[in-house]
Parts: sequence; C-alpha cells; structure tokens
Amino acid sequence: MLSCVCVSHYRQWATVFFALFMAMWSTLFLEFWKRQQVSVQYKWNLTNFELEEEPPRPEYIARLATSNHVKVNRITGTKEPYVPLVTRIPVFLASFSTMIFLVFVALVAVVGVIAYRAAAVSALYLQDNEKIYKNASMVTSATAACINLLIILVLNVVYQRVAVILTDFESHRTQTDYDDSLTFKLYALQFVNYYASIFYIAFFKGRFVGRPGAYRTIFGARQEECPAGGCLIELFIQLAIIMVGKQLIQNNLVEVILPIVKKKVMQWIKKEPNEGHCGESAWKKDYHLQPLQQNLLFHEYLEMCLQFGFLTIFVSAFPLAPLFALLNNIMEIRLDASKFVRQQRRPVPDRAQDIGIWHGILYAVSYLAVISNALIIAFTSDFVPRLVYTMSYSKDGTLTGYINNSLSYFDTNDFPAGAKPDSDPLNQTQLCRYGSYRHAPWEEDKYGFTEQYWHVMAAKIAFVAIFENVVFIARSIIKWLVPDIPRRLREKIHQEAYATNEILLKTELERARGETAMMGVMMSSIASAVGDNVRKRDLAVNGDYERSSSYRNAVNESQSSTQPPPQVHVINPYNDTLPRYRDTSV
Repeated sequence: MLSCVCVSHYRQWATVFFALFMAMWSTLFLEFWKRQQVSVQYKWNLTNFELEEEPPRPEYIARLATSNHVKVNRITGTKEPYVPLVTRIPVFLASFSTMIFLVFVALVAVVGVIAYRAAAVSALYLQDNEKIYKNASMVTSATAACINLLIILVLNVVYQRVAVILTDFESHRTQTDYDDSLTFKLYALQFVNYYASIFYIAFFKGRFVGRPGAYRTIFGARQEECPAGGCLIELFIQLAIIMVGKQLIQNNLVEVILPIVKKKVMQWIKKEPNEGHCGESAWKKDYHLQPLQQNLLFHEYLEMCLQFGFLTIFVSAFPLAPLFALLNNIMEIRLDASKFVRQQRRPVPDRAQDIGIWHGILYAVSYLAVISNALIIAFTSDFVPRLVYTMSYSKDGTLTGYINNSLSYFDTNDFPAGAKPDSDPLNQTQLCRYGSYRHAPWEEDKYGFTEQYWHVMAAKIAFVAIFENVVFIARSIIKWLVPDIPRRLREKIHQEAYATNEILLKTELERARGETAMMGVMMSSIASAVGDNVRKRDLAVNGDYERSSSYRNAVNESQSSTQPPPQVHVINPYNDTLPRYRDTSV
C-alpha cells in the first residue's frame, strides 16, 4: 500500500534529554548498587570472603559413579570422576545447536506475527466502514502485540524447561558452573523472546521497502511498511502491551494467584484441613506450605533484569516505562512478601559475596541501551530530519513547510505492468506523494536520492556518534566520581586492618621476649649444672663442698638467672585504643 503522508509527533528535545537522563540513571544505579553491596559484605563479614575449593555437585557424582575416568584433584588431593574433553565437546555442540534452534523458533514466531499483521491490515483496509478503515493500522498493531505476548508467555515456559534440561545434560562439576550456565542460557533465550519483535519494529520495519514502482520483495511479497505516522507509535503500543502484560500476567497471575488456586484445589481434592484451622499445630501449618522451589531467587533476578532492559533499551520510545515499573515493583514487594511468609516454607540461607553473573548482565544491558536509544532517536523518529530542515532548509528557521519538503513525487504511469493499483481514485491521479527524499520523475536523476537525503543521513550518523560519546564520557566521569567503597566504610576497614596488625605485632613481640627469657633460663641452668658437677668433683677429695665459697657463688648465680624477663610498657602515640610497644629494658 502506498503511503501518501508521513507525519510524526515525536517529542523532539524532551525525549533526547530524557534518554540522556535514563542513561545517567542506569550508571548511577549500578554504581550505587556496588557501594551498597560492599556495605552489606562488610556488615556480614564477607569483605574478604573467598569460596574454598567447591565440592562437586551430588548430581555430578551420582551421574559419574560408574565412570572409569578418574583423576586426582590438585587442591584436595582426592580422586574423583570427571568427564573427558572428548565427551564434553559433542555435548556442548549439541547444547549450542539446541540454543540456536530455540532462537530460530522465536524469530519464526515474529515472522508469523508479521504475516498476521500484513493480512489483517489488508483485510481491514478493504472494509467499507470508515471508522475501521481509519483505525486499521492501530487495531492491527494492538491485536498483533497481544498475539505476540501470548506466544512469548508460551515460549517462556518451554525455554525454562529446555534450559534446565540442557544444563543438566552438560554435567557441570560445581554448583557455581551450573548456575552460570543456566543463567546465560535462560537470559539469552528470554532476551530474544521478549525483545525480538521490538527490535524488528524499531530498526528493521519499513527500512528496506524500496519506493513506489520498485518495491523490494521477499518470496514474491512486499515487505511490511510503517503506518502514515511512522513506526514509533506502533513501537510504543508493542512495548506497552508486552511490558505491562508480562508484569500483570506472569509476575502476578502465574507466580502468586495460580499457586494459591492450585493449593486450594489440591486441598479440596484430598479433603485436607484448612491451613488456618485453629486446632492445628504450628509445624503442621508449616508442613502444608508449598515446598521450597529450586533456584528460588533465580527467577526474581531474571525478572528484574528483563525489566531493566525495558527501562533502558527502549525508554526513548516508551517514556512511561519507568512509571509502570515503579507501580509494578511496589505491588511486587507486597506480593513477594506474602508469598515468602504465608505460602512457601522458610528458605535455607546461603553465604554469597555478590549477585554473580547478573551484575555483568546489567552492565551489558546498560551499554546496549545507549546504542539502542541513539539509533531510535536518529533513525526511528524524525527528530534529525526536523532538526536538519529547521537549520538548513527552512526559510524562517521553523517547521513551516516541513511535511511538503519531506514528500517526493511519483508518476503513477511508472508502475510496472500488472503492479498498478486498480482503485478508481488512483487511476484518475497522475502524480502521488510519498515519504522520501528522491528526485521528481521530471528531473534528470529520476527517483534518485537527493542531496538532502545524504545530508540527513550524515546528520543521523553524526547524532549517533555524538550521543554515544557524550553518554560514555559522562558515564566514565560518574564512575570516577562515585567510589566503589563509601568513605566511612573504607576508614573502618583501614582501622580494622591497623588494629589487626598491631595485635599481631604485640603477639609476636611477647612470643619473642618469652622465648629469649626461656633460653636464658635454660642456658643458665645448664651452665650451673656443669659447673656444679665440676666443683663437686674437685671438692669431693677435700670433703668440704657444702662449706666452700664456690658453692655459695653458684647458688647466687642460679637465683639471679631465674629472674623474670624485663617488663614491657605500653606507649601509644596515635590512639588510646590502638597501642604501640617499646622495650624499656634497652
């Protein structure tokens, strides 16, 4: 279908500054998250927490119990089974191939939605009802987004189960390796599942359709075009339905309401007493709660990372995303509190120094968001063409005449044979206008790109480069200004390290003084014993040993040598609570 008008209602400079603000917010969020993480580590004594040699997973040991491949662990020195590299390579290739196939399934679902959208809009445009004709594009976009949301939710369940099966099939040795592999698989699949249709509308739809009379086709069919108002409105509808629908259906209905209904049904089938029965003991009430799910916090992290992507990657196209995310999180806090307290059994706590691979995922998403917002503002919206027109082509520096300037002429007689529309209005019209910067049919370079087209294209590329560099420089400055460790916490850590060193020095000093005194006593005792034996032998002949002066001198020397070691007096030139030591006997 020929689009004769191209009008965009983009919010120009306000959206640009809002995209810059959200880029700065994402950086501040991650930097202050690191500061909070360090504070929690210090509070729970995890500052220098390092995992010891992590033992193999029980599933790993059970699966390889009959294996003939055994090797000695270089750290523990014990023999344990292992999977040889020759066996692991085919397993990982099979897992990778399955991942590629699942990504292809998500892309096929997007193509199916595209086919539905093209068929639906064509059918609605053939209706005689004027309201249906005018709102055909809006209705098609909304229904296609709803269908896409249902496909996403179905594939979401499939992806979760397949990701777990693939990770179990890979036989990872430790729990950390298992969790990292599962996290990467599931987030990659969910990323494609949720964002594929959005990326298509934002960056591919209507970009390579050609022009009237020379449309590009795929398998003999024309490519999908943007509506008369551009693809930004359709992108807004797609984001709103997918984001809000995911939060309402999956986060609330599936995670909270559905388990309650399932529990009530099972109680009714088994005729179990209600958990609130007054005569039931506390341990029975706890027993009737839902068992603890495996990887309890994994899905919570996944949910927040996907929401972070909606907030940052497409915020320039959907500025209401932060508001919906705030409302969802306020409700999610209360629902999760009820779920953990009233529906599930108490989880077993485990020590961890940080959130693991999720922090790297958030940083990668924040960098991708900068590039995505720059491309949306430059290529999906008409911000740059409007700016170029007002600065270079407008007579009075305003947008007066912008729409006429952005439309090109097309001679309907230049349609190929059999491609000319057979509707009556078009048969009576020789010239038509369409959105593009091309030469008119009566000019020398017929339907070729004009100088203004290359001017606008250069301005779009320059805007993307400037936007990205400004944001990345600002992010670097923020990272430099915001230290990873708060000042007060850093001082406490230094004080603690100083006090520890002083205690170690005091202990070593006391040990050294004690060893010196003991060595003196031992040497004096040996010397006295040797001298005493010699004198006994010399005086034995005269029989006057007891009354000799040598005997009295030996006794006096022995008593003087057994005196306690010199005392150590405390001198503290820095702090009364952090002593330093000096030997006053020197």
